[in-house]
Amino acid sequence: MSVHFGKKVAIISAVTLLLAACSKDNEPDPNAPGVGDGAGEVVETATESVSNVKSDAEIEAERLANRYGAATLRDLEDFAGSDQVLFAYDSSELSASARDILARQAEWMNHHSRTRFTIEGHCDERGTREYNLALGERRATAVKNYLVSLNVPASRLSTISYGKERPVSAGGHAQNRRGVLTFN
Repeated sequence: MSVHFGKKVAIISAVTLLLAACSKDNEPDPNAPGVGDGAGEVVETATESVSNVKSDAEIEAERLANRYGAATLRDLEDFAGSDQVLFAYDSSELSASARDILARQAEWMNHHSRTRFTIEGHCDERGTREYNLALGERRATAVKNYLVSLNVPASRLSTISYGKERPVSAGGHAQNRRGVLTFN
């Protein structure tokens, strides 16, 4: 942690010096205190800046919110670790790992407040078409309800069930039992 702090101080000091060198009025006031060695000014500026340093999470959230001016699926995956959560056989209950992924997705979604999403519910190929459509809907709704509980407005979320119609893995039951977040 102290290594990161040291790097931040060094970066802030370098930026401060660069900005001072690029300013229009480069001539220091000869009557100003500390003129001559300049170190007091740099240290004072760096000390003030360190107190305003943002956390890594804040910097990352800003980067994601400002990158290219729009949200992308790749940004979501980078931040949250995945655009989907997996479910146990014949279940729409969210596991602890699914809740962790959804918490990161919700944080990211709250930084991209203009983006709307569809949550897809999917199943493996076992069971009837009708049963899997209903199970896929329960899975999508479970994801939506959890995201809403994490302050993502329900008006930005819609759900759809594909049942067993869109598998990602032939015979890979676990990978096909999923809830997927897509952009509208």
